[in-house]
Amino acid sequence: MNPLLICLLAVAGATPEQPVPSIERMDPSLDRLIAPGTEVEILANGFLWSEGPVWKDNRILFSDVPADTIFSWAEGSDHAEIFLKPSGSDALCGQGSNGLALDRDGRLILCRHGDRSVARIEKDGGLTKLTDRFEGKRFNSPNDLAIAHSGDIYFTDPPYGLGKGIEPELPFHGVFRLHADGQLDLLIRDLKFPNGIALSPDEKTLYVAVSDPSDTRIMTYDIHPDGKISGGRVIFSTASLPKRPGVCDGLKVDLSGNLWATGPGGVLVISPQGKHLGTILTGSAAANCGWGGPEKDTLYITAHKRLLRVKTLSNGL
Repeated sequence: MNPLLICLLAVAGATPEQPVPSIERMDPSLDRLIAPGTEVEILANGFLWSEGPVWKDNRILFSDVPADTIFSWAEGSDHAEIFLKPSGSDALCGQGSNGLALDRDGRLILCRHGDRSVARIEKDGGLTKLTDRFEGKRFNSPNDLAIAHSGDIYFTDPPYGLGKGIEPELPFHGVFRLHADGQLDLLIRDLKFPNGIALSPDEKTLYVAVSDPSDTRIMTYDIHPDGKISGGRVIFSTASLPKRPGVCDGLKVDLSGNLWATGPGGVLVISPQGKHLGTILTGSAAANCGWGGPEKDTLYITAHKRLLRVKTLSNGL
């Protein structure tokens, strides 16, 4: 590669393997969500596999799964600091936390890969394990989560965090609902590699990203008043997209119901009707995203080794 180009990439926080991020506009309506001329910022670099960004106490927290660490980045900082280590491993598996979210009281909820559990960090810093089994069998490795206004936690359980040589106890990759009172429901058992998960603004629709490389897509389900779901259907498939790094992984929803979903190339912006409006090209496989800032109008993105952000004209939930 041209030495001058390598130098310019380094100044921008990129490398030949991680190009400078940009925004690809597929539909004019994207201009109402991301202003023309908006740039994608690189905030921090050098992680193993960054995941699960969540805004808490005027900073962004995110997981580095293989490093078994939750990092923290605040405005004005030139690097991320360790917030929690270890973040989710056990004696047999060094994988740490993955998806992160906040409950109604602002407490951090973690999907813990190595420990194969969903847990909560209390106000005093103590850790409470909320669930780690279904019908007496250990989960595969809880991956990502979404929390309803009721306090119910929806989470996915693919096998990505199982340590080498560890056999799964469950014969399926489930999507679960943990009620605020501790009751656990199995909602979906027929998906291979369910991953990211989100609720619509009115909480009548459940979205699940499927990271199966042979059929990576986003599913949508109707949520009934009794909490049961029905009508599983594909709202978006990546089959027609260019071959780029990444699969359907993490996703979030804005107040207007648009999906901001990681997929081939970066973060796909998708209308509530399933129309692809554009892509935030991250330059490497993007794992997840999350809203931050006082107005929740900044999208933070975890993409392999990097933490990025982009200012938006929409607001997150």
